Formats: sequence, C-alpha cells, structure tokens
Amino acid sequence: MTKRRTTATLAVLASVPVLLSFLSAGTAAAHGSMENPISRSFLCRNEGPEEPKSEACKEAIRMGGTQPFYDWHEVNIGNAGGRHRQIIPDGQLCSAGRAKYRGIDQARADWPATTLPQSGPFTYNYRATAPHPGTFELYVTRDGYDPTQPLKWSDLEAKPFLTVRNPRVQNGMYRLKGQIPEGKSGRHLIYAVWQRSDSAEAFYSCSDVEFGGDGAVVPAPAEVNPAFAREIEEQTKSGVHAGHGGGHQAHGVDQAAVAAALADKEQAAGGSSSDVFPLTVGGAAVLTLGAGALILFRRRRAARGQD
Repeated sequence: MTKRRTTATLAVLASVPVLLSFLSAGTAAAHGSMENPISRSFLCRNEGPEEPKSEACKEAIRMGGTQPFYDWHEVNIGNAGGRHRQIIPDGQLCSAGRAKYRGIDQARADWPATTLPQSGPFTYNYRATAPHPGTFELYVTRDGYDPTQPLKWSDLEAKPFLTVRNPRVQNGMYRLKGQIPEGKSGRHLIYAVWQRSDSAEAFYSCSDVEFGGDGAVVPAPAEVNPAFAREIEEQTKSGVHAGHGGGHQAHGVDQAAVAAALADKEQAAGGSSSDVFPLTVGGAAVLTLGAGALILFRRRRAARGQD
C-alpha cells in the first residue's frame, strides 16, 4: 500500500508542471471595453476599486465588491452567438445579465458622463488586451431616455448608428471611426456590442454620454490613471490578464478537470482512486488557491500603483 501511495504521489507531483502550464494558458484572452466614451466598468476600474471617487462606482462596489472592476474587460457572454436581445433581460443590459456586474446596471443620473459634440465625425476608442476578428455595433438611446429608469432594449434605437467589421487593433485599441448619432442632445447612453466571429463570445459595455454638454453632468475623467495605464500596457503586451469569472470561453480553472487529470495519471501509475482521491483534490485545490493568491497579490499591487 505504501509503495502504491508513493507511486501515486510521484505521479501527482509529475503532473504539476503540466497543470501549471494549463493554468497559465487558461488566462490568455482577448477582453475589452469602451474607453472613449468611457464605459461604466472601465470608469470604476480607472477610479480605483479600493477607493472609488464617484457615488455611482462607490455604490456599484458596495453591491458587488471590487472584483468585477479588476475584471473590467470581462462583461461578456461566452455563448451569445448574436442572440443578445434574446438572452440579456431588460434592466440588465450593462451587466449582460451577469450578477457579478449588477452594480453597473444601476439606474441613476449621476454616472459620470463623457461630453460629446452634437454632430460630426468621431472616433470611438475600444480598449482590448488582444485582437480577435469580429463586429462592433454601437447603439444610442432613443429621445426621451431617462437614466433613472432601468435600461431596456426598447430604450435603444432599433439599429446601430455605427457598425465596424474586423477593425485592426493598434496598441491595444480598436479605433472605430464614425459619426456622432444624428439629432441627439443632452443625456444619453451608448451601448456597445463586440461579437467575435471566431467564437460565439460577445462583450458588452455601457457608456454614459452628454451630447452638447450644458455642464449639468458629472464629468467623466479625461485620462487613465497612471497605475491603471501601466496595467493595461502589460496586458496589451502579453495578451494575458490576471483572471476572470465564469462567462469566458476556454478560460479559468476547472477544478473537476484538474482532479480528473490527476486521477488519470494515478491510475496509469497503478494505484486506486480511493488511495489517491484526497491527494488529487488537495493538489487541485492547492494549485487553484495558489494561482488565486498570486492573482490577488498582483492586483492589489497594481491598485496601489506598485511596479
């Protein structure tokens, strides 16, 4: 029995490099959100999840914690496949129906807004950590939009005012050249959908805007804070982010899969599943918790502006 346990232990230890590479590969991803006009998730990350400045972001963090805004680029649905209106409920457009991001669904008039001109050409900047083919569609709210009411699909114009297919990413940015929506003035919201064409995954963002600008809105920040800018630069260079939740395809750590891989390794070494099961689960848990601790440590350092 001791020999068999020793063999199983060695098999598990031999699997560690493979599993570590699995963990590493699982974090490679293309994520994104609108930077200008700034989206709600990007805004709260830029303010700093630990010490947000705007009342809207403070409340969003009270509702869902800081993690959604470290994962600012992951407001997504992995199997959307163009079925946006069918699978995202009214009142949950900004969160894409994900409870994790419920804070950005808040219906309130004091979300910091980007002031835009009332007409003319404009380049909408969409931040992404890695390129993917796909289509961007930008919608604007109808006249009479009330930001204090939950956002519904019927609040958006029926057709996008801008559609861009397969744009090139430049220095981590998709620059979507178009026009300011015609005939809009005052407070509105721009809803962006990025539907990948190489998978069913789609990303969503809500940007509060003021067309014309009369000084009555809380202004959105004009620049990205330095610590956040460094984080974005690192992600853009590597195409790797520091982790995310469960909506993204082919990412994250599946503990059951890790355990199964370890069990298969042990069976190949001639042991029994009852002998190795605690070791299997323990090994998977240690790897997962270790990876999680490293992710959290790196995020907290980034939030404090440390290198």
